[in-house]
Amino acid sequence: MDIAIVGAGAAAVGLLDSLAATAHSPGAITVFEPSPHLWRGRPYGPDLDTVLVNAPPAIMSIRHLDFGHYAAWLGSRGTAHLDERMGQPLVPRALYGEYLAHTAERAVAALREEGWQVRIINARVIEVTRSGAGWSLRTENGHGHEADHVALCVGGGTPQDHYGLGGAPDFVGDPYPLARTLDRVPAGSNIAVIGSGLTAVDVVVSLVARGHTGPITLLSRSGMLPHVWQRPVAHRPQHVTAERVTALHRQHGAVSLEHLAGLMRAELADRGEDFEAFVAELLASGTEDPVRRLRAQLAAVDDPGIGRRVLQETAHSVGPHAWRFMPEADRLRLWRHFRMVTSVASPMVPVNAATMMRLLDSGQLTVASGVRRIGVADGVFRVHGGGGERTFDVAVNAVNPPPRSIPRGAGPSVASLLADGAADRHPAGGPVPADPRLHVVGDLAGGGPFITSSIAGIAAQAARAAQAIVAAPHAARVI
Repeated sequence: MDIAIVGAGAAAVGLLDSLAATAHSPGAITVFEPSPHLWRGRPYGPDLDTVLVNAPPAIMSIRHLDFGHYAAWLGSRGTAHLDERMGQPLVPRALYGEYLAHTAERAVAALREEGWQVRIINARVIEVTRSGAGWSLRTENGHGHEADHVALCVGGGTPQDHYGLGGAPDFVGDPYPLARTLDRVPAGSNIAVIGSGLTAVDVVVSLVARGHTGPITLLSRSGMLPHVWQRPVAHRPQHVTAERVTALHRQHGAVSLEHLAGLMRAELADRGEDFEAFVAELLASGTEDPVRRLRAQLAAVDDPGIGRRVLQETAHSVGPHAWRFMPEADRLRLWRHFRMVTSVASPMVPVNAATMMRLLDSGQLTVASGVRRIGVADGVFRVHGGGGERTFDVAVNAVNPPPRSIPRGAGPSVASLLADGAADRHPAGGPVPADPRLHVVGDLAGGGPFITSSIAGIAAQAARAAQAIVAAPHAARVI
């Protein structure tokens, strides 16, 4: 059996780790990756130390269901990166990239010990087509490769330029790695950060850590900031579980938002907490002043209530499972609350929230909502919104790429799969395998929920892909 893995980021690491644990009949694995930073992907390559992993160790394990795998690797190194408010080590993403590289290298070594031939080709795949009972891959340098299975592990897309500012001087279209892009920003300049999500938080915190003294403004349509992680508590969901969702589907043929709300209501009732008050607090995030809300979120880091904790945990673990059974009308209802849902499901870490709060209180940072248009003229950026026109020296694009967006480098290979009929384009974006020998691991996979996959979600997808490949090497199922 010959397996081709296109991409060498976190998804590929999870797949290799799962194959090392389950694939005992030796074959060949070829990994294609043009980047010199193997196994790290776009998020976890070398960067500033202020660019932190945005979740506690328990949900950052790339080994499926082994929740202590990353924490064990981190060991005593975590003490130097303790977020005291959260009580958890939150390390620079580049250090987490070392964990991914270590895991991949151990997996490759284990596979080779079992007799597998594993090779890494530093080239971009530009074409994937079916060839008889297998696949034919072509790289950008013109070389061809054959495989029985293909796994696309190409990561997520890059930020969209919603306002057509590309090519303008002093416009940063893609902020990562911040170590490179922020070097171009004068320390006293007036900066517009387009977006108010986690990428925007990274940009702001890193600018200030590098000594930026000028004003910074977050620009967005909603003006909504991410929620803030709370200190973990010893609670395992008893009602909001994949098993309960599956039972609801068997009973009703679908899983509605009302069904899911019922599970959450039962979860909170067991702890004596008010479901209606919890929902009202969430919905208020769309209208409440973001500075006041951030202050309240920081004050609630140690609050014992489980509501947000359960929602944050299960949004990535149970959410994708429930999404498959949800009526289209309910999916649309969730889409209308996209910004609120993502701000809760992907919160910022307390150490960054505290920095943001300090900057907001000092006046160096402001949040502007209702942005309608951004243009550039006479060397300045002109922003039009509810407060009239404002001008800025520098604009940094911190808009998060939409789920299932195709990375620029993977565009040709995905296009070839669609043209070949080996994959279909999902109406909501992303390819859906039409051939059971093709596997898509990560946010690129069509038909997934609109919440960006967590590491735990990617690890689960990788484990399913490995099981499919091992169980039926010439007739694997769609993931």
